Amino acid sequence: MKTKILIFSVLCFIKSYSQNMSFNSQDIQVNNFIDGTLLTPNNITKPHLAIIIGGSGPTDRNGNQSFLNNNSLKKLAEDLTNNNIATFRYDKRVVKQIKTGRIDRNILFDDFVTDATSVIEYFKKDGNFNHIYIIGHSQGSLVGMLAAKDKVDGFISISGPAQSIDNIILEQIAKTYPILSNDAKRVVDSLRKGIKTDDFPMELASVFNKDIQSFMMNWMQYNPTEEIKKLKMPILLINGTKDLQVETKEAVQLNEAVPSSILKLLDNMNHVLVAIDGDNLENSKSYNEPNRKIAPQLIDELLNFIK
Repeated sequence: MKTKILIFSVLCFIKSYSQNMSFNSQDIQVNNFIDGTLLTPNNITKPHLAIIIGGSGPTDRNGNQSFLNNNSLKKLAEDLTNNNIATFRYDKRVVKQIKTGRIDRNILFDDFVTDATSVIEYFKKDGNFNHIYIIGHSQGSLVGMLAAKDKVDGFISISGPAQSIDNIILEQIAKTYPILSNDAKRVVDSLRKGIKTDDFPMELASVFNKDIQSFMMNWMQYNPTEEIKKLKMPILLINGTKDLQVETKEAVQLNEAVPSSILKLLDNMNHVLVAIDGDNLENSKSYNEPNRKIAPQLIDELLNFIK
């Protein structure tokens, strides 16, 4: 009996190992700002490539930040490559700056677009891939939108806002801290005019800190519903119905801006791309639960679009 158990255990290990080795992994430095990981499926000469762009904040290539560890982008990349789609995901430049202790206080939203464009150009020059697709998550949706124009074969937005960031901020503050709405409007009006200000209550410091106002002003000039109209390529828009950060109405608005785009609203998927059966507490806890699996319907929709 022990021999049978041992043999069964060995077979399970071999099966698990072979599944994990269905692709090759290679760390790549695109330039001085961009470090990332390329996954390529075995036994495919020239696969399609999906470039994954992360969301706001100091998000690394795996979808994590200092106090948030969910591996959402890592799992997304691995699931796609296990289905014969090569993937490249990369650290936002601020992640590298934090690691080296040399943070650029003058960083702009346009720098993220420059980085995404550099990644696209790197792999187009590489020539080892068939079609190239952009997958932008959250803030990465707008970044990818701006970088994709005339450069890739398809664009995918996951949890991508349709409104400009200034309108999103005002909407969120009105919902969560309505007493501060007038203060927020005053600051936003100033930034819209290109004028920095320190005339705001301390409660709004994390949003309107003067150190990030140049970044915010740069970001505010882009309206996703206008930018997406400039893309002359197939477009897939995805949003989860349990996304606590980006409501499904945002994806609907993007779809209305480009009616030829494909809209998929995935039941129970949240912002970190996992399925939530319970309440908001379970939803929030999932941001720090890296062992949860990616919502399977998300992978199905991505594969149907790319393949």
